[in-house]
Amino acid sequence: MKKIEEIVSPNFKNEIHKAVINIRYTSNYIGLLYNNQLNKFDLTLAQFNILRILRGSDEKLSIKTIKNRMLEVSPNTTRLIDKLIAKNCVERIRSEKDRRIVYISITEDGLAILKELDKQFEEAYFDQNLTKEEAQTLNYLLDKFRNE
Repeated sequence: MKKIEEIVSPNFKNEIHKAVINIRYTSNYIGLLYNNQLNKFDLTLAQFNILRILRGSDEKLSIKTIKNRMLEVSPNTTRLIDKLIAKNCVERIRSEKDRRIVYISITEDGLAILKELDKQFEEAYFDQNLTKEEAQTLNYLLDKFRNE
C-alpha cells in the first residue's frame, strides 16, 4: 500500500491538507477504475450514475428527479438519457394523467449491465481493500468532513 506522500509531493501544510489531497487523488483513482470497466459497456460515469439511480428507485422517475439525485451535476441529463435509450438500458414512459410529463425507467438490459458491473467493482476492487468496519469508519469520516 503506497502512502499519498509517496505518490504526490509530500509538502503538505498539515494533516487536514494531506487528507484533502488524499481524498481528491483517491476519487480520481476510483473514477479511473470505473471508467476502465464502463468502457467495456460503452457507458460513461454519468450514464452509470443514472442507471444506478433508476435501479435504486421503486418507481419510474422524472428527468428532473434523476438530475437532482446525480452525484455530479450534469446540464445534459436529457442527452445522457437519450444515449441510454439508444442502448436499450432505459425507456421513456409518458404520464397518463399529463402527456407533457415523461418518466424514465430502467430496462432488463440496463439491470443486467449493472449486475455485471457490480460483480466487477465489488469483487475486484472494493471487497478486497476494506473491511465492513473500515468502510463504516470511512463513511463516518467523510460525512463528518462534509458536516452532514
